[in-house]
Amino acid sequence: MSDPDRRIWDGMLAHLRSQHPDVCRHWFDDLQPVGVTDGSVYLRASSDIHRDYLKRQCLDAFIDAAQTTTNNLLAVRFLGPGDEPMLTPRTPGRDASIVEHKHPANTRPRDAQSAATTTHRVHTEQPGASDTILLNPDHVFENFIIGPGNRWAHAAAVAVAQNPGRSYNPLFIHGDVGLGKTHLLQAICLHIREHFPDLVMHYVSCEGFINAFMQAVQTNEMDGFRHRFRDVDVLVIDDIHFLNKRERSQEEFFHTFNTLHQQQKQIILSSDAPPEQIPHLEKRLVSRFRSGLVTEVEKPTFETRVAILFTKARLMGIELQQGVAEHVAAKFDTNIRELEGAIKRLQIRATVEGRPINLDLAREVFDDDHEAGPQPTIDEIITIVCRFYDVKRIDLLGKRRHKSISLPRQIGMTLTRMHTGLSLEEIGAQFGGRDHTTVMHAVKTIKQKRKQDPVFNTTFEKLESSLLKTAR
Repeated sequence: MSDPDRRIWDGMLAHLRSQHPDVCRHWFDDLQPVGVTDGSVYLRASSDIHRDYLKRQCLDAFIDAAQTTTNNLLAVRFLGPGDEPMLTPRTPGRDASIVEHKHPANTRPRDAQSAATTTHRVHTEQPGASDTILLNPDHVFENFIIGPGNRWAHAAAVAVAQNPGRSYNPLFIHGDVGLGKTHLLQAICLHIREHFPDLVMHYVSCEGFINAFMQAVQTNEMDGFRHRFRDVDVLVIDDIHFLNKRERSQEEFFHTFNTLHQQQKQIILSSDAPPEQIPHLEKRLVSRFRSGLVTEVEKPTFETRVAILFTKARLMGIELQQGVAEHVAAKFDTNIRELEGAIKRLQIRATVEGRPINLDLAREVFDDDHEAGPQPTIDEIITIVCRFYDVKRIDLLGKRRHKSISLPRQIGMTLTRMHTGLSLEEIGAQFGGRDHTTVMHAVKTIKQKRKQDPVFNTTFEKLESSLLKTAR
């Protein structure tokens, strides 16, 4: 690795942190620049899990960082520990992160169809299988905060991960949305993948199972479907409650369950409700689900929420003050996703305004007299910007670049970035199908103009205040 390569990566990392803070993770510092060749920046991740996560969740942001840093049309390719760079020149583009994957030496033979779409015997990262769920490398047991409401579910998940097929089978975890069920399921998958690499594991949403089944019926490929779901050592299905009212899917899953259970293969399920409360679920499936361990995840206590906030902030590379964590924990007591969303809102607001994340900022963002009510929708933002600047909606979302239109458009994009959870791509699409780089430029322009022009900053704050009152 040359010094120029290191400088490019350092510049990319700085750009990611300033322009894509919601994408950044603490382990980005561990990525190793391999070099720049054939029009591509090669970066090596510490594991295949991290590589796959980067490819599917972060590629656009990394491409933007590479092209902005070098002022060249570069692609970005992510490598795992065993991958080698492709030296054949390729056209840079969105799909330029394709790398060669090496199969583990202990992989047992698979049929031709499976071999064509599987890079590992763990089925969680099949490039050719749309029903699989991406594993998040942050969702390990070490990052799961244990509290009174999830202690037993966590203990059961650890036991299953350490002894798949021998402990609780099936393991059925239920609870309201956003309380950590998926984190536990992914922690089990990550542990099994690391400690039992020979096991065949398939991790899929219930919707993915249903869609795969319906497609197999329509294409008369039931043998391939059953091979995918029954010739495994561990089957993990998220949101199994979506089987309700699906008689044919329930029938197929019943036989899949029996096949795996009779062979002592591990089955892990999650649901928003316990088995007996899932409407229109066949009694024989309720009985099967209750034959193992059914455990609940409940709402976190205040102390648990504070600990969760610190962990989430650390994973995002944010230093959170105790007072900020306690303030946010007091405001959001429903689920963990709200807590994570609150941190992202603080992070984006701090980045856009160039301010530190402290108690004053938290109070501005979340206190009752400012922004504790419902968040504005993008439609409300567009409406109030059009009214404030007396411009037509069709012009704001159109192609005109006159200053009388472009400035309100940039303000609308900035307010949307600050007060909604939409990504840069989603914001660009809503504002007339524009590219995410256009949104980034708009946010940067408004941020600079607010710093340099006190009158404009006052106008912006007045518009923002009017927007937040409207949202309530």
